[in-house]
Amino acid sequence: MLKTVENFIREQDLIPPGSTVLCAVSGGADSIAMLHALYRLRDKLNFRLAAAHYNHRLRGAESDRDERFVEQFVQLCCGRHRRSDGTVFPAVPLYTGSGDVAGQARFRGTGIEETARDMRYAFLREAAQEAGASLIATAHTASDNVETILFHLARGSGLRGLGGILPRREEIIRPLLTTTRRQVEDYLFHLSLPHMEDSSNQNDDYTRNRIRHQILPVLEDISPGFLARMADTAALLREDEACLTGLARTLSDQAVPEGGGLAIDAGLIGKAPDPVASRALRLLLGRLWGGDQNCSAAHLGALLRLCRGTDPSARICLPHATNARRCYEKLLLVPRLGPIPLEEGPLPLPGRLDCGPWQVSCVPEDYGGQTQGPWSFWLDRQAVPALELRSRRTGDRLTPPGRLGKTVKKWMIEARLPRFQRDVLPVFHCGGRVAAVAGLGPDRAFVPQAGRPAWHITVAALD
Repeated sequence: MLKTVENFIREQDLIPPGSTVLCAVSGGADSIAMLHALYRLRDKLNFRLAAAHYNHRLRGAESDRDERFVEQFVQLCCGRHRRSDGTVFPAVPLYTGSGDVAGQARFRGTGIEETARDMRYAFLREAAQEAGASLIATAHTASDNVETILFHLARGSGLRGLGGILPRREEIIRPLLTTTRRQVEDYLFHLSLPHMEDSSNQNDDYTRNRIRHQILPVLEDISPGFLARMADTAALLREDEACLTGLARTLSDQAVPEGGGLAIDAGLIGKAPDPVASRALRLLLGRLWGGDQNCSAAHLGALLRLCRGTDPSARICLPHATNARRCYEKLLLVPRLGPIPLEEGPLPLPGRLDCGPWQVSCVPEDYGGQTQGPWSFWLDRQAVPALELRSRRTGDRLTPPGRLGKTVKKWMIEARLPRFQRDVLPVFHCGGRVAAVAGLGPDRAFVPQAGRPAWHITVAALD
């Protein structure tokens, strides 16, 4: 296994010499094998190593057990060692964190798995910054990759989904992506390395576990070596996807800023083959929304028909408050809100105010413990005698309930708020502090306790 990992790192140039890598360690077999393998390879490949563990608090005592195990494993098995030249490689430092995933999922209105992933990766990025690491290693194996591909195939997917997990995406690297789960188990057994078992991995209520326990063994029995061949196929599909995306990027790069959005010759998109045209449109929307946001095949198909149509003034509505318009020969992608400036001033308490592209209303209510939302929330009436509305400013910070504080800009990026909205979202200011931000919700210092008098504030986009 060690040679497989080393070869993959070299082939993909995953860890440039001199790098610092933060290894995400859950305590399970895959992550323990990855940590130990990277610990043994760090001298040979000339990189520094740190480890990080995040406690999701989802499995009670079992979650705390895993955290203690990782702390002990790193201390006992990843200490400093002396090189042949007499210099000493330092021990691997460990960074730990935890969060109330279940509570945050209720607050956000999102699923447990999605919330856990978001909170875990947010912690890993903070830990990487503290460790001075430019790379974060996660323990996705070849087996995980095949499970992902089969899941995408069952759900319906294009080349991007069938290519499976990428060896590297931004700062995230996957050194075990050509290593099978059997290799991991043999490695741990051969070296007598302990690991923790997550009891939820045996629960076939989860789709991925059903694929792992019921489908993969049958496919491997029908065609021995299936895992390895599937991994090779995925690599070929990723190459095809990269080629098509490169052609699409050349096409989308011809778009120019216009009207607060992007404009491109509709004929260029319309004449391109469907695989290139749809990817070019996805890239254009990604530029407008500030990231590679998901866009459904239905929306991409509607956009392509708009480009190939003959109506010079046709328009369609897209997610994230975006309009697509034909302006004769041009395709124009623009925010529906437009560049309406946000007017600063006091919010009547109680009352209603049209503020730039938004309507903000405030009514007095006794807080009954309702879920605080990003667009409808409650502020403690005693703590908020007055509110000023303004746009965000450099240095503004927000600490949502149950979370650590960070700048409003970072929260907006993490919440995937479209870039064109960020400067026109109302910031609620009280006594020199940010009390709430539209689209993000309130600061915990201003959240009322159940039964206390409160201001119920609602923010809605003007038609």
